[in-house]
Amino acid sequence: MTRQPDHDERPEQPDQYDQPDQYDEMGAEYAEHTASHVVNAHYDRPAILALAGDVTGRRVLDVGCAAGHLSALLIERGAASVTGIDASAQMVRLAGERCGDSGRFHHADLAAPLDFLADASFDLVTASLVLHYLEDWSGPLTELRRVLRPGGALVMSVHHPGEDWHWFERPDYFRTERVTDTWTVAGRPRTVRFYRRPLGAAFNALRDAGFTVDRLEEPMPRPEAREQDPAWFDLLSTAPRFLYFRALRPWPAPGL
Repeated sequence: MTRQPDHDERPEQPDQYDQPDQYDEMGAEYAEHTASHVVNAHYDRPAILALAGDVTGRRVLDVGCAAGHLSALLIERGAASVTGIDASAQMVRLAGERCGDSGRFHHADLAAPLDFLADASFDLVTASLVLHYLEDWSGPLTELRRVLRPGGALVMSVHHPGEDWHWFERPDYFRTERVTDTWTVAGRPRTVRFYRRPLGAAFNALRDAGFTVDRLEEPMPRPEAREQDPAWFDLLSTAPRFLYFRALRPWPAPGL
């Protein structure tokens, strides 16, 4: 991913690069790109799986499932069921093709209530690189807590607050704001937009939604990354890229 910073003044109406259209437009090229790119294959997905732990027999909701790469790994590792949701209809279709009958995938907007999912119906929720596309986390996190059983875990990754603030050269670290970035996918520049926010805002949003933050991780890339792309390996080993949370839905207090 080649980054070329640009700053956005938040136009009142979404445009062609806003979620989910930006991923519908990239389609299969993005799916192929993320299948093997160092950042996804040897950094993000391994970190998510490490925090998830043993998924054998667990009911998993994969939020922002994209083309189903993480869903497929969860299935391979013995999850009892994997349900994926994504705001991009194209990504949902690709995830279904990748996982076949082993997973269930739904076109759904995380910013809206997930009424088709029952209370306490999952043991684990994974949310890989999706929440930073939303300005307001309160409703989505409350819904993810609702669908988790007590004692269940939300494992999520987002852009690292320090990295985004530094890269985009923003004057106010403590502001939540939308920024524009350019990635190179299949040799073509692709423009995407998402929100940057300070670490405190991310942590407090989880707490306000009723989660207990269990782990906060800034992982290292897997050794395979050095062989595939030494430059990316060095970058991921020395500078923050993504930030990882494991947050638990607490058990009710005794007597409640």
